Amino acid sequence: MAGIFENRADAGRRLGEAVRRSLGDSDAPRETVVLGLPRGGVPVARLVADIIGAPLDVLAVRKLGGPRHPEFAVGAIAEGGVRLVDDDAVRHTHLPASDLERVEAAARVDLARLLSLYRGGRPARAIAGRRAIIVDDGVATGATAIVACRAARLLGAGEIVLAVPVAPLGWERKLADEADAFVVVSTPRDLWAVGRWYVDFAQTSDDEVIAALDR
Repeated sequence: MAGIFENRADAGRRLGEAVRRSLGDSDAPRETVVLGLPRGGVPVARLVADIIGAPLDVLAVRKLGGPRHPEFAVGAIAEGGVRLVDDDAVRHTHLPASDLERVEAAARVDLARLLSLYRGGRPARAIAGRRAIIVDDGVATGATAIVACRAARLLGAGEIVLAVPVAPLGWERKLADEADAFVVVSTPRDLWAVGRWYVDFAQTSDDEVIAALDR
């Protein structure tokens, strides 16, 4: 069944409650930072952070999508120079190496722009030795999530929790070496496009991301 979440706000509230239950009585607010993946993951992360009482920051990651199917990730890059290309996904989309190079170059330019725009010159929240809860609006191929987890490790996170409203059944196996724990609301068997699981999956604007981070 498609459209199980009304929008990202609905997904964020439901995911936030799931994260709160998962953490139980741990010292979440003091030892945890919630990291939203732009753009769509940030409004979801805002609600998760509010529900558990933890600070929010952005973790800049850009998906590498094929020109014909931009929502389908063939890889991803993140702040700190982390890079992942899924060779199976590249073959599946018949993406030439020259096109992949152009997609990656454009993504790197956008990554630098997002860091400047979203943080506005302020330093990133320190996550060294702390629990980092990485939040996106969903996982399909897992490439973006893997790169985000590796970036958080590079920044010194002591524990990584990957939390999303929707992910494919069995997704934890693919990401077992990347995150320490997983929180998910729905795990359909057939998930090739995250947007199918939302009634309203309108693109999140930069202004909406900034507003969520500034609250």
